[in-house]
Parts: sequence; C-alpha cells; structure tokens
Amino acid sequence: MRTTPARFDLKLDSGEKEIVARAAALMGTTMAGFVRAAAKEKAQTLLERETRIVLDERDFARFAAAVSGPFEPNAHLSRTLKEARRKVRRA
Repeated sequence: MRTTPARFDLKLDSGEKEIVARAAALMGTTMAGFVRAAAKEKAQTLLERETRIVLDERDFARFAAAVSGPFEPNAHLSRTLKEARRKVRRA
C-alpha cells in the first residue's frame, strides 16, 4: 500500500537550525530526514509510555481476580439492563 506524503512546515530560529543541521550531518542525513526520524521516535516513546498501564503485584492480583471470576453486575447496571429489556422488544 502506497501512502501519500503529507506536508508539515516547521520554523526554527537560527540556533535551533544550526543544532539540527549539525546533528543531521553527523547522522549522514538531511535536516528533514533527521527531524522526521527524531519526531517519530519521540512520538512513539511518548505514546508507548502514555498508553501502557503498569500495576504492582497487589494491584495485578486484584485485577486478575476481578477478570477471572464470574461476572456480577452492580446495582446500577442491573437496573439499566432491566430497563433495556422492558423497552426493547426482539423480533
């Protein structure tokens, strides 16, 4: 599958541009290539960190027990299910 490139403009002050240019040269790539790779790496790291849930042993044991045991709806869910059954008729 081929994707269409999307444009992203970025303004840097002269000091920032110099730093990026030097780093890109050290990596043997263009400034655009360097910025693209650095932004993607940083974004992936952030997304991984923010979408992962880490539990200690006690909390994991509680979670595992909750999802392994039989399902028991709480009072609010039980009322909602009864109301839905009353309102919805199956064909």
